[in-house]
Amino acid sequence: MLSYESFFALLKLHGVNAIADVRTSPFSRHFPHFNKENLQRELGGDRVKYVFLGQELGGRPKSKQFFCEGVADYERMARTEEFACGIDRVVEGAKSYRIALMCSEQNPLDCHRCLLVGRALHEKGVKVQHILGNGHLLDQDRIEARLLDMAGKADVDLFEVPSKRLAAAYRNRAQKVAFSGSQFAPKNVDVRSLRSWLSLQR
Repeated sequence: MLSYESFFALLKLHGVNAIADVRTSPFSRHFPHFNKENLQRELGGDRVKYVFLGQELGGRPKSKQFFCEGVADYERMARTEEFACGIDRVVEGAKSYRIALMCSEQNPLDCHRCLLVGRALHEKGVKVQHILGNGHLLDQDRIEARLLDMAGKADVDLFEVPSKRLAAAYRNRAQKVAFSGSQFAPKNVDVRSLRSWLSLQR
C-alpha cells in the first residue's frame, strides 16, 4: 500500500488537482492515512480538492437487485439514475479540474473504477487513463484490448457485433473480480470479496 507521500507524488506527477473517491467504504483499518477525513485533510493541505462519490459510483451495492449469482452486476448498476448523476458530476468537474478517481485496488483490471466507472466515462467520450503504481499511464482503449484478449475475443468475428463482443469481455472480467455478497450468493457459488486503488483522468 502506498504512503500518503507516494500517493501525492503520483498525483503531482500527472497534474491531478482533484480526487473523486469511489470507494463504497472510504476507510482503511491498516492504512488510516487513506480514511476519508484524514485523506481529505491532507489533500486540502496540498491544494487538491476531494469529493466522496462512493454512494453514486461505489462498487459494492446493498440491494439484492444489483447482484447476479451473488456477484455485483456492474451493467445493472450503470443503468441507475444515481450512477448517472455520479458520472455527470465527474464529467462536469473535469471541465475545471484534472480528476483522478480513487479506489483501493492497484490493477485497473481488478477494480470497478475501471470496469464500471471508467467504462461509462469512456463511452461518453471522456479520455480515461489509469495511473499505475510505477507512475505510467494505461488508457481505457488498451484496457479494452486486454479484456478482449483475456476473453478470447481479440480476433475479428464478421458475424459478431463489435460492441457486443466488448460488452461480453467486460462482463466476463467483472464476474471474476466484482464484489460478492454472501447474503445474495447461491449455495453452489464461491463467495469472493473485492479489494478495490487509484486512477482516472480526463
